[in-house]
Amino acid sequence: MIAIAVDDEVLMLGALVAAVKASPDITEVEKFSNCEDALGYVKDNPVDIAFLDINMRGMGGLALAEKIISACPDCKIVFCTGYEEYAIPAFKLHASGYLLKPVSAKDVQAEIDNIKGILQKQKPLEVKCFGNFEVYAKGEKLTFKRSKTKELFAFLIDRNGAGVSVAEIGVTLWETDEEQKNQNYIHQLFRDLRQTLETIGMDGIFERNNYLYSINPEKISCDYFNHLKTGKPEFLGEYMTQYSWAEGTCGLLWERKTT
Repeated sequence: MIAIAVDDEVLMLGALVAAVKASPDITEVEKFSNCEDALGYVKDNPVDIAFLDINMRGMGGLALAEKIISACPDCKIVFCTGYEEYAIPAFKLHASGYLLKPVSAKDVQAEIDNIKGILQKQKPLEVKCFGNFEVYAKGEKLTFKRSKTKELFAFLIDRNGAGVSVAEIGVTLWETDEEQKNQNYIHQLFRDLRQTLETIGMDGIFERNNYLYSINPEKISCDYFNHLKTGKPEFLGEYMTQYSWAEGTCGLLWERKTT
């Protein structure tokens, strides 16, 4: 997760940044002592969570939070303040959390864990593409009826929302025309995949346009999708390593990394 920390008191800002950096869930944190600078950063960069002091010079934390939400609706807001009376107006802004100073690393991690829980309910399916391809539902590894069912899902993920035909699936997953067998088996794989995803409440993930099948990337938490959008997490050279057809995308990711 990418975070920002905003406080116009230098010592408090340093302590807040240290507490945020202590979380293993935070990959990057930017600090600001000025609300306008923080807002400018959010407008130009992806931010997952903003830790904001409330009583600051200039526009102040509450006004800054409103502008951040307007510029980046998915950004979660955690207010950090020494004044309990700000709690009600903070939660009227649908803040994700509220911390009283002095802020500790334990307090920050508790808020991050809470946010992760909210996000998990919004996107209960987590897909890992870097390294081996794996799928998790609510933190538990998802079991597929057939290995080819899992590979079909991997191929749809690899296409990142682009539509694919049954014929293209057959050629890709079996590599030769002779082995792609009949289309009935591929349709059976789709039925298996739908049934598996329905068990975790993800029955609306597929889209079909004429004879093309695709998945909706917005309904899935995926390291590959996040990397394409934000550059995070970093690509380290391995992508869906159990599938030979994924080597093409791996090469493109490596080229993107080195240029």
